[in-house]
Amino acid sequence: MAYDDLRSLLRALEREGDLKRIKAEVDPYLEIGEIVDRVNKANGPALLFENVKGSAMPLAMNVFGTDRRLLKALGLKSYAEISEKIGGLLKPELPQGFIGVREAFGKLGSMVHVPPKKIKGDAPVHEVVLTGDDVDLDRLPALFTWPKDGGSFFNLGLTHTKHPETGVRNLGLYRLQRHDKRTIGMHWQIHKDSRNHYAVAAARGERLPVAIAFGCPPAVTYASTAPLPGDIDEYLFAGFVAGKRIEMVDCKTVPLQVPAHAEVVIEGWLEPGEMLPEGPFGDHTGFYTPQEPFPALTIDCVTMRKRPLLQSIVVGRPPTEDGPLGRATERFFLPLLKIIVPDIVDYHLPESGGFHNCAIVSIDKKYPKHAQKVMHAVWGAHMMSLTKLIIVVDKDCDVHDLHEVSWRALGNTDYSRDLTVVEGPVDHLDHASYQQFWGGKAGIDATRKLPEEGYTRDGGWPEMVESDPATAALVDRRWKEYGL
Repeated sequence: MAYDDLRSLLRALEREGDLKRIKAEVDPYLEIGEIVDRVNKANGPALLFENVKGSAMPLAMNVFGTDRRLLKALGLKSYAEISEKIGGLLKPELPQGFIGVREAFGKLGSMVHVPPKKIKGDAPVHEVVLTGDDVDLDRLPALFTWPKDGGSFFNLGLTHTKHPETGVRNLGLYRLQRHDKRTIGMHWQIHKDSRNHYAVAAARGERLPVAIAFGCPPAVTYASTAPLPGDIDEYLFAGFVAGKRIEMVDCKTVPLQVPAHAEVVIEGWLEPGEMLPEGPFGDHTGFYTPQEPFPALTIDCVTMRKRPLLQSIVVGRPPTEDGPLGRATERFFLPLLKIIVPDIVDYHLPESGGFHNCAIVSIDKKYPKHAQKVMHAVWGAHMMSLTKLIIVVDKDCDVHDLHEVSWRALGNTDYSRDLTVVEGPVDHLDHASYQQFWGGKAGIDATRKLPEEGYTRDGGWPEMVESDPATAALVDRRWKEYGL
């Protein structure tokens, strides 16, 4: 099973030699970011900075920086464990559409008995409670990572809100700029559920309660990154991934619940129209996102464990710690994507595309323009709508082998016929679109072409060159014999 809290995971990683304690004083201004980025790109260990300049709180970094560590944190041997579990529970019904997806998650929750569990009274995260003038966000180690950043940021705070009318909870991961000792900027983008909660509350002339948890149980941290539909509870999904119920506790000053075993929680209210400039910020695109106005949250209360520690990540040009988290989502959601688009055999979201800019999809092609049908279906599938490039290949292509995919996309296509160009929504952070929020998209049909699609050359679509099986077997034997 997954680890119950962050500190138990760190102890396990240290026992295995996969965590390095940094006892020297390190500066959260540029220095920590530089260290972590180098270590991550070298596939190095998790890091625990014990002496962060300006803060008495240790900082855990690169905790999910390798697939091995993230799998360990979630209690898994492979990402396929969860995708197979989801797929097995959904069969044989395979419901269709978003209603089917919601019903499927409801079924998962009822079958594995993992709804969140509310505990009474205080919890570990309430061992220390600070209110009023005792609240000081400067005590928390925020990172100034890139030279032109607009300030210091918390990059792994899990934001809790609920819809003002329906009461449906949302858990999201958004960057948080520390403006002063009691104010942070909420960078939630137009496609995010928490932004919708704030908009509804503001339209009603109401303030919105917000709680942000740091150092949460690993399954909860992962669930905050998962692109779930708005009415599916991230804590139900976290329990499903972890294989057990997540313990929750009431906040002290806002009507929300947070993980009982979080390290630190900050609580506050968003007043309608309270905005401050946020950014610039060196983002996962590898470019700075520009300064924009975003809601400013006033913090009224901070709760924490005794001797708390904070967890954060470095955001920047791939590869980064986002990689394992994105690969987990890719594998976990394959069965659910197949519900929406049953034509799909497999798919891959390359980290170099930020996991949302490019999707490589394989299909068992059945009829003319089947690939184009799949492209449009993917563009209509929840947050897959932000995908800028879709490459469709035949089922015998390994979508994870980018050399194989490139060979087909570059050589198996006539771009006058096999390229589909459309316009639609793009990510809020997309810097390439000529206007914000929407732009051009492309689909490449790299499948074998059928005569019905206009392929009229003599002999039809050519056969692929492959080794003679008998000769290959003979060479295999001799290869081993001579130790080649």
